[in-house]
Amino acid sequence: MIGTEAELREIVSEPPAAIADKAIDHVDPESARFIATSPFFLLATSAADGSCDVSPRGDPPGSVVVLDEHTLVFGDRKGNRRVDSMRNILVNPQVGMLFLIPGIGEVIRVNGRARIVTGADWMPRLTVQGSTPTLAIEVTVDELFLHCSKALARSAMWDTATWPSRKEVPSAGKIVRSQRPGVKVPAKVIDAALAADAKLNRY
Repeated sequence: MIGTEAELREIVSEPPAAIADKAIDHVDPESARFIATSPFFLLATSAADGSCDVSPRGDPPGSVVVLDEHTLVFGDRKGNRRVDSMRNILVNPQVGMLFLIPGIGEVIRVNGRARIVTGADWMPRLTVQGSTPTLAIEVTVDELFLHCSKALARSAMWDTATWPSRKEVPSAGKIVRSQRPGVKVPAKVIDAALAADAKLNRY
């Protein structure tokens, strides 16, 4: 078991200075273009007790708005109403964001401080399909940097030849039944209900 950073560095050498110091404290113009092109990001938050959560967020490209070089904003869309991310932000504003673009190996990573906002004058800019969110998240950027393509290259994420057939992946209904043995509703019924909800209640 590795217990200290010194022990870790005995195995993993220090990175070159150019990599160790690659984070910047603002959104540069080309990173802003990358973020504007990304339709999907992951939002990491943590609670007061240190427990963590990662939430997938998807919208048409441009739905994460760069207000200025230090500020990103995005709308809270319809979901399961657990509000896990927002409950965490209320007690610990530190967040991490990972922006992906289909077919692109590199990603943009952002670390910063978030707050929950309602009624801001920029909220209409977050409108999608005629729906303006009631709540939004505003992130002050502390760190931003480019992450290389190795992880996505190793996973072959964007290579359709490596994608499993739908039959190889359990459906949402089957997963629900597996996680909740007491649920007696057939998996196909659960799948149909979830598919209808995803289609009709996006915004």
